[in-house]
Amino acid sequence: MTRTARAADVAVEVWLPRHSSVPSYADGIRKLAASFHELHPEYVIDVREPASGRGRTPALVQYSHSATQTALDMRSKSGAPLFVSPHDAIAGRREILGHPVVIGDVLAAARASYSYDGVLLAVPSLISTTLLYANTGLLEAAGVTRLPQTWNEVEGACEAVRGLPGVGHAITWPNQGWIFQQAVSQAGGLLADHGNGRRGRAEKMLLDSPEMLAFVGWWRRMHRQGRYLYPGRSTHGEDTIAAFAEQKVAFILASSAESDRLSRAGREHGFEVTAGRMPYSGRFPFAGNSAGGEAIWLTAGLEPAVRDGALAFLQYLMAPEHAAQRHLDTGFLPATGAAVKLLTAQGRFEHRRTPPAVALDQLAVSDRSPAALGALIGESARIQAAMTHAMHDVLLGEEDPAWRFAAANVEAQRLLDEYNARCRRDVLEARRAGLR
Repeated sequence: MTRTARAADVAVEVWLPRHSSVPSYADGIRKLAASFHELHPEYVIDVREPASGRGRTPALVQYSHSATQTALDMRSKSGAPLFVSPHDAIAGRREILGHPVVIGDVLAAARASYSYDGVLLAVPSLISTTLLYANTGLLEAAGVTRLPQTWNEVEGACEAVRGLPGVGHAITWPNQGWIFQQAVSQAGGLLADHGNGRRGRAEKMLLDSPEMLAFVGWWRRMHRQGRYLYPGRSTHGEDTIAAFAEQKVAFILASSAESDRLSRAGREHGFEVTAGRMPYSGRFPFAGNSAGGEAIWLTAGLEPAVRDGALAFLQYLMAPEHAAQRHLDTGFLPATGAAVKLLTAQGRFEHRRTPPAVALDQLAVSDRSPAALGALIGESARIQAAMTHAMHDVLLGEEDPAWRFAAANVEAQRLLDEYNARCRRDVLEARRAGLR
């Protein structure tokens, strides 16, 4: 690789969201930006946090998986898409600025999640899924010999745990949007038409589908039977993690990225934590769990030098040793197959019951159908809020689940209609402005 000694003359701006739960994430990216500059003194990678506009457009910007449709719909002043596929920008090259192209090695389920019509939209940098964590001491005391895999098995295990002295409930999870997505995905259900928005723009919401109502009904039954501990509406799930740490429950559904935190809480309170796949209905054929996390998007229309600097830095970020270290620093899954192999060779995944190994296995069995990949919809955060408000009413009130989620679907449909109309209007206005 050729080294140059001239002063930096190409700036590549990178915008990251602020991660209050993973403060080391941005620090790790900044360290890589500095070492990239040492390799390429003509380039400065300017990492900014939090990502905010003020009229400028960065070369690279990172968004949550739930904002994928919003990123797809962003437009430049001309009305053209703001972002370009990194695959298209690479244009068949095997290396960029001397760095091997490695984005083709991204974990298959995550790659499929951030693809549309076979085209990679963005590069997954943080990958997660939902797991079942358990207090092994409480399970042993209750005579539960293996982790439950279906809802029926969860009920049986919870009933056994509730027989222990001092245990009031058995399982908990937060009332957050991702839990609905995961449960519906597992059952092969859709949150929106046109294949979850993956075979055309989503135009009809499906929050009252049989798959959704089966999960809502089971959740309510678990709550009414005293097996499920409801902490109330929460944005971060802190109450559920505290309940698990204090051994008020034996099970918790949480992100694979929380594995280190939960294991540490167990050690501090004198118990061991084990992990298994997120239990599924058993009533519907299993499709798979969607991949959460975040991905980095490449801005279209960059100057060639800036574009190639951005693409080279992306490959540098995803190099096996860097992707492996990011996993160790953040708890998110190693993003590439080569990073998984490196960590395996280091003995990190020697035991298949470690949470990262379980999470990788869970994502690997996905059928990668539109259901399993999750929904591409605008106003995702507000639509998720409509689901959580509905579930709160179902758990604490007397509302019938079918009626309440039909009402939530009406609200979600209004949000989606307004979003789609706004997108069409913005594109038309941009095109008209370009013709003036």
